[in-house]
Amino acid sequence: MLAAFVSTPAPKDPLSVLEVGERPEPEVPGGWTTVQVKAVSLNHHDLFSLRGVGLPQERMPMILGTDAAGLDEDGNEVVVHGVVASPGWTGDETLDPKRSLFSELHQGTMAEQVAVPRRNALPKPAELSFAEAACLPTAWLTAYRMLFVKSGLRPGQTVLVQGASGGVATALIVLGKAAGFRVWVTGRSEEKRQAALDLGAEQAFENGARLPERVDGVMETVGEATWSHSVKSLKPGGVIVTSGATTGFNPGAELNRVFFTQLSVIGSTMGTRDELEALVRMCAATGVRPVIDVELPLTQAREGFERMLEGRTAGKIVFTLP
Repeated sequence: MLAAFVSTPAPKDPLSVLEVGERPEPEVPGGWTTVQVKAVSLNHHDLFSLRGVGLPQERMPMILGTDAAGLDEDGNEVVVHGVVASPGWTGDETLDPKRSLFSELHQGTMAEQVAVPRRNALPKPAELSFAEAACLPTAWLTAYRMLFVKSGLRPGQTVLVQGASGGVATALIVLGKAAGFRVWVTGRSEEKRQAALDLGAEQAFENGARLPERVDGVMETVGEATWSHSVKSLKPGGVIVTSGATTGFNPGAELNRVFFTQLSVIGSTMGTRDELEALVRMCAATGVRPVIDVELPLTQAREGFERMLEGRTAGKIVFTLP
């Protein structure tokens, strides 16, 4: 079957090891099923995999991709939840120390077929296209959990989203606007800032800009490049929710500001099956839809990876299969 995969890591030149070609059809363990993939979205996790981050050589060749939408064995339209719990785990699967995402321990979703635990295949509502549904399980679910489960913030409060235009940041803008938050954003370029305003952000600022007033919460996925600005931008008692660090994992902690102004720093990773189900229902009920930057056939995966690596994104990059 056709797939996008990696056979050897390249930390400094990830695109050099991206392969698009034939791979064996998936083996299906007990309690699992297969999904015929119709669409899969690209995430930073896939670039990390090409670099070998969290994916050692001994697990390769590995098909990339953490989320997808397609057809189950009975022809039903489904969305694939990307978090795979360990056998016997009960409760919040994101807290399972042995959890994984597709393309870490198990072959990923960027292929014509993927094997998934039966509970990881959720019904896809007819209102959502395959491409839209494929954007939800990683970036959009991450945003949903950050904003509605972890932050403790309420509609009407002001939220700063760092790094406009990325998949999670775009989802935070759209979901926050739909739920009644005042959403402010930062962006590297006038184009990215304007795109965020078009999505519903109330105000957009250059990276590191002094804000008109301090905010109730900051949504962080950028890391070192924005961390100091995030800490300085909060009201006393404010909250940072962080789910990633695409520019580096080790910023200055600024603990003096954290304790003196009584800030909360909360980590958030992906989301649960139930939260994905709630997100899908929210999209169907409200008309909110994932913002798709470009749809490409999987045979043109390299172009999509190039766009992400160069930061040329305005929403999600989706690969489609016939």
